Amino acid sequence: MPWFNAAVFLVVLLLAAAPLARYMQGLFEAPVRWRIEAVLYRWCGVDPEHEMGWAEYAVAALALSLAATLAGYAIMRTQQWQGPFFNPQGFPNVDPWIAWNTAVSFVTTTDWQFYSGESTMSYLSQMGALAWLNFVAGAIGLAAGVAVIRGFARKNSATLGNFWVDCTRSLYGVLLPLCVLFGLLYASQGIPQNFSRYLTAINAQGFTQSITGGPMASQEAPKLVGGNGGGFVGANSASPNENPDGVTNLFELLAIWLIPAAFPLLFGRMTGQQRAGRALLVTMLVLGVGSFAGAQLAEQAGNPIVHALGVTGGNMEGKEVRFGVANAGLSLAVATDSGTGSSNFAYDSLTPLGGLFAMLNLQFAEVIFGGVGSGLYGLLVFAVVTVFLAGLMVGRTPEYLGKKIERREVQFAMLAVLIFPCIILFATAVAVLIPQGTATLTNAGPHGFSEILYAFCSGAANNGSAFAGLGPNVFYNVAIGLIMLGGRFLVLIPTLALAGALAARPTNELTHAGTFRTDDALFVALLIGVILLVGALTFFPADILGPIVEHFEMHAGTTY
Repeated sequence: MPWFNAAVFLVVLLLAAAPLARYMQGLFEAPVRWRIEAVLYRWCGVDPEHEMGWAEYAVAALALSLAATLAGYAIMRTQQWQGPFFNPQGFPNVDPWIAWNTAVSFVTTTDWQFYSGESTMSYLSQMGALAWLNFVAGAIGLAAGVAVIRGFARKNSATLGNFWVDCTRSLYGVLLPLCVLFGLLYASQGIPQNFSRYLTAINAQGFTQSITGGPMASQEAPKLVGGNGGGFVGANSASPNENPDGVTNLFELLAIWLIPAAFPLLFGRMTGQQRAGRALLVTMLVLGVGSFAGAQLAEQAGNPIVHALGVTGGNMEGKEVRFGVANAGLSLAVATDSGTGSSNFAYDSLTPLGGLFAMLNLQFAEVIFGGVGSGLYGLLVFAVVTVFLAGLMVGRTPEYLGKKIERREVQFAMLAVLIFPCIILFATAVAVLIPQGTATLTNAGPHGFSEILYAFCSGAANNGSAFAGLGPNVFYNVAIGLIMLGGRFLVLIPTLALAGALAARPTNELTHAGTFRTDDALFVALLIGVILLVGALTFFPADILGPIVEHFEMHAGTTY
């Protein structure tokens, strides 16, 4: 059953990704011709004909991100004055450090949550701060991805497009229509969409239970489509309100991977090298299917300590009964191979090897589908490194799609690649050495170390999923917030610089004689090898101390 579910999911995904790529090409390559669009730019003082270099493009993205962060923070810090319509539960203002961490989290599409949404956030905070940030952050990533594609597509150009035009079109042309579609699908399947107070009910055992309501379906859509992941409630997509059944589960998984799957095809269409775009998509699929298979087999194998008690079967700890172990591997792969860490089960209850696959997916620098836009440009950075290494092996100047890859391009690519593991490993080392780093840790031994390492991997990958045994304090609010900013912008800036350098280069005519091809199975294999080497080997010593040691301890009868 899990293999059939995965096959159906992939078929539907690929059928939907191709037309979306064609649509996005038309959207981002079209001149400004709609009157309403021209009027909007005039009101905002934007010249849509003005082309930006990579530095100006990056500054515009940073400026919008800063403004959005401050607006979201302000809304969360003023909850107690929002009135009974927007705050019917009467929630107080969000703690300053939690509000800062959350605003940074949502503006970077990480959506890391050190709180339970249903008991912390007012309806205005859910809509005006969090759901709105889901749109804005997703549009910034999508626009940046399009700008990077232009860097590979253009020749002898000093510009990458206009950020404000790209961001606006990302909002109204891509994210909004898809969110309306998925929002209606979610609401039709029973996900709440109201402004009512929470209901109180007495269950069959006689206990009083609070039933969460609110504008949930409308937030579920941008959280998934925009590559975000922050749930309306603390249990996220494991909650029956956010994810009632198998139908909504399929819709949610499709929403997470739809835009990232379309982006390699968009790259192929905008560069005129559709085989190269399909090669990138195949790379994503191979790595994604591999992570699904590994996680699924690990969870189906179960826990030998539980088996010794006479309970056979897969690892049901932390799984929802309506989804079971059968959906665990697919859900884990889709969530952690992307920038949308929306889970329908508890990652802290994974088997050690299941947790290792979740962690590896994050450690591959969010290139297996990844976030909207950011997944593709992360993969393109690795493609540049791959052709550079291939050029060294054959003694030729490396090229990618007719663009010569020289010292400057390699420097920008390596900077983007190396920043990611450096900030994760440095932060993890600090956290395990200082008292504040272990003060809110609820698990000991290698599992506790895994919780810390996973938190920083998730923050840097802008994913947001978590091993929930790590509690909040000021240190983690600040540290994970800084890691989220680094994972987003310290990678984005050198990547835009790389795109700007390539845009300024001429494009040579592609002749495969004597030139390393970048659109065939050999290139896909080399690209996968580079991603595995950089991701797996860089983090291997840390992974040994966490999930790998825990795996052997589990088979020796010790659990944490």
